[in-house]
Amino acid sequence: MTSAETPVSSRGAYGFRASRVLALFCAFLALLCVSFAVAVRFGEQPISLTAALTDPASSDAVIFWSLRLPRALLAAIVGAGLAVSGTTLQGLLRNPLADPFILGVSGGAALGATLALAVGLGTVSEVAPGLGGALARLSAPALFAFLGAGASILFVLSASGGATARAPYAALLTGVVFNAFASAAITLIKTMSAPERLGEILHWLVGTLGYERGNTLALSALLQVAAVGVMWALSGRLNLLSLGDDDAASLGVPVNATRRWLLLASSVSVAGAVALTGLIGFVGLIVPHLLRLAFGPDQRLLVPLSALGGAAFLLLADLLARLAFPLFNQDLPVGVVTALLGGPLFLGLLRRSVRLGQT
Repeated sequence: MTSAETPVSSRGAYGFRASRVLALFCAFLALLCVSFAVAVRFGEQPISLTAALTDPASSDAVIFWSLRLPRALLAAIVGAGLAVSGTTLQGLLRNPLADPFILGVSGGAALGATLALAVGLGTVSEVAPGLGGALARLSAPALFAFLGAGASILFVLSASGGATARAPYAALLTGVVFNAFASAAITLIKTMSAPERLGEILHWLVGTLGYERGNTLALSALLQVAAVGVMWALSGRLNLLSLGDDDAASLGVPVNATRRWLLLASSVSVAGAVALTGLIGFVGLIVPHLLRLAFGPDQRLLVPLSALGGAAFLLLADLLARLAFPLFNQDLPVGVVTALLGGPLFLGLLRRSVRLGQT
């Protein structure tokens, strides 16, 4: 065992007794399972899971397999990615109120998707007519959003020196500036867009969960597993980075390389999420912050709990959005629900932090 992998407490790898760690994982896994079951069971039209699973010809089965299950899987994948990215950036920036969109990824993704929607691109086949297979059926706005997010990641990291400075504030400030530029460009595109396109752009920007095909969900899941895996693998090093760069380096942590990998993994995770759902706020801010308050700052514990908690949170938020259909006569964007839930909670947490800082 290297010095960078040394447990932070003699009571166990997470600073808790092993039995408590196991109980926490089981509790959060149970929460996710219950949230998933409730999300696919209820909605504008409640269905019978028994009928859906035993009678393929029933309307319950059609709703379950074609609508509820793909949407619930997407919510779980995106919620997990946003929450883990949030907890990683909060630890990396040493700021419990950091947001996963802070590095400019959201600006690049939104700009890419807005361009695709403004010109009326529906699928990748419209961009590359000679392309065939499953790739041709992928959503063009999602592809442009991912490419825009990827380009913004490369720009922010290169403009900030690759995050090789002693603190990642250069990348942070570059991301804030890039988001402001992207927001101005999006406003310009919206003013020049046809009225029938403007509604699609606004709907995407507010954050929505759709009904993605199986290959899209599988690709998204693989991307999130890889990104979250990197962040979890480096969570022990991130714990030591909180001691300061000099102390972490003396304990064997490759400071600059660790910081670059964490920034890249969190940005890729956010890019994959935003490409499919648009801008869903507060998931990566509220969930990690609450877990940090409840269980402490150990990233090795926070990363997996954030994945489970973020998935459950977005599943339940989407359920509320679907249950509100009779009130608004249309699907309520899940980004609106997360903002309505997260905004007041964020203000309460901020007030609590300020009050504790003054005492």
